[in-house]
Amino acid sequence: MRKLLLMVPILIALVGCDKTYLPKPNGYNRIDLPPHSYNTLDEGYPYKFEFSSVGQVEADSFNLKEKAWVNINYKDFGAKVHLTYLEIDGEKVNFEKISKDAFKLTAKHQIKAYGIEEAILVTPEGYTGVVAELSGEVPTQFQFFVTDSTDHFLRGALYFNTAMKNDSLAPVIEYIKVDMAHLMNSVKFLD
Repeated sequence: MRKLLLMVPILIALVGCDKTYLPKPNGYNRIDLPPHSYNTLDEGYPYKFEFSSVGQVEADSFNLKEKAWVNINYKDFGAKVHLTYLEIDGEKVNFEKISKDAFKLTAKHQIKAYGIEEAILVTPEGYTGVVAELSGEVPTQFQFFVTDSTDHFLRGALYFNTAMKNDSLAPVIEYIKVDMAHLMNSVKFLD
């Protein structure tokens, strides 16, 4: 009888522990995004625009010869918007050539992109803008250019300095896309 009483708790413990436990899946970091607010770009460039107060304007470190090429660095998000500017002169730098180059740069991402959606817009200053949104695991999710098609051409592309998947970055991508749309609509080319 004593052996039976000893066996009952052991038997209950063995039968009661049949539930298998699985580790919890990895979660995603919470990303708190500040409200949108904007600063105006300082003088010294052939253009003006409003950029996010979260970002910092810095010289483009890849091409220091081009003083009008800048990056808007979103340090907290590990993102940069690369802005390249060309003055259209009709001979060496003509609108047809640089606009084709901009479309080719976007098309290079077709290998990894699930889709590329392009749209044409007109800014409040009357400039033409082209926006390309890329979906999939691509290095740049949003590209644009704004031009008056006679004298000025400004191109921008969003890049992240991280190996995170784009679905994890989706809130930040959407946040910066709003900032880039604001930048495009506030561009004013200076003569």
